[in-house]
Amino acid sequence: MSAPAHHRPRGYRNPHSRDRHGGSGLASFLWELARSRPTGEPPMVQRADLSFLRGNRSVPTATWLGHATYLVQLDGLNILTDPHLSPRASPFGFAGPERLIPPGIDLANLPPIDVVLLSHDHYDHLDAPTLRALAEAHDPTVIAPLGHAALLAALGCRSVTELDWWAQHRRRGFSVTAVPVQHFSGRGLRDRNRRLWAGFVFEADGRKLFFASDTGYSPDFAEIGRRFAPIDLSLLPIGAYAPRSFMRPVHVDPDEAVKIHQDVGSTLSLAMHWGTFRLTLEPLDEPPRWLAQALDAAGLPADAFRVPAPGETVYW
Repeated sequence: MSAPAHHRPRGYRNPHSRDRHGGSGLASFLWELARSRPTGEPPMVQRADLSFLRGNRSVPTATWLGHATYLVQLDGLNILTDPHLSPRASPFGFAGPERLIPPGIDLANLPPIDVVLLSHDHYDHLDAPTLRALAEAHDPTVIAPLGHAALLAALGCRSVTELDWWAQHRRRGFSVTAVPVQHFSGRGLRDRNRRLWAGFVFEADGRKLFFASDTGYSPDFAEIGRRFAPIDLSLLPIGAYAPRSFMRPVHVDPDEAVKIHQDVGSTLSLAMHWGTFRLTLEPLDEPPRWLAQALDAAGLPADAFRVPAPGETVYW
């Protein structure tokens, strides 16, 4: 049998894009990011209802903790997406993108975590200190794309399931399917695209959750919609998109996020991946304003695609 189209002899690739997101474009982007000053204000953190979240076993909720980290509660399970609660998105504690807002819930106040959905290995998504702490205190099941098991084991994660695109994991009344998104991976100079990247569709109690994580826009979302629509709740990125000439292959802008919302047949979408770290050149508070314009242009109501405050709980 031939290998899947996204597999390479020493890693993985995007079937719908050949842009390597590097070279002179990367050097120019990093120079501009380093020399420019941030504009706009990060979002205001809202106090989470910790007592309710610790005791909740029946009401489906989603609480944004910042960046791509949501605490999702469904069918008695506490699920974390791309858990990152550290001060920096970096391999170093003294340098790299600094967290601009505190987590909506800190590590000490999390309810017992059952499942972690980990999309890829970039430092703003796979945070070693957070995962070590979760492994020690909660021992969750970690579901990740192919290639992550050794790294996660080194961080103390004892229950790890790796999935290829369209593969499914079933356990205790829930199922998780890894789905294709358009991105890349690597934590150093020698491991570019050695580990796979993915989104996830989580199904339990008759409901469907789609976590897109980092992605550029591609035909993959129409296929996800064909297989899974309607989706009850989607967690979609709206930030880290400028300049478009460089970021378009790997990060959607709010217009494209609205297209994803429509492609996958999402009843409700919640925004993420903005205002927590300064990773790109757009003003920190631009993504929600652009999203509102994109929803209006698409003829969609504002409450179809919401922008929660960090710490805010949405019932779905």
